[in-house]
Amino acid sequence: MAEQPNAMAEAKPDPNEKLVKVFDSEQESEAMVVKGLLDSAGIDNDLASASLLQDAFPGMGGMLITVREEDAERARQLIAESREAVPVVDAAEDDDATEELRPKG
Repeated sequence: MAEQPNAMAEAKPDPNEKLVKVFDSEQESEAMVVKGLLDSAGIDNDLASASLLQDAFPGMGGMLITVREEDAERARQLIAESREAVPVVDAAEDDDATEELRPKG
């Protein structure tokens, strides 16, 4: 019987591959959403904390997402499209909605 290669072994990233930053954010939750978007599109990515620089540069931090160089353009396009698809709530509209929820009295 022929031995089949382990699928997990094929998925290991090449440590010599060039990775490109496609997204960064101060908010971990925002970075996790983008990571999920890239994962669902089948784009291998790495989410890393930029907080390693905190000692040298206080105030810098956040999260970085990197992808393989050949996937960078597609990843950036997906991120841009997802941002266009999300409606931006105007602060004035948001206040009106909140006011409606407050009890009158």
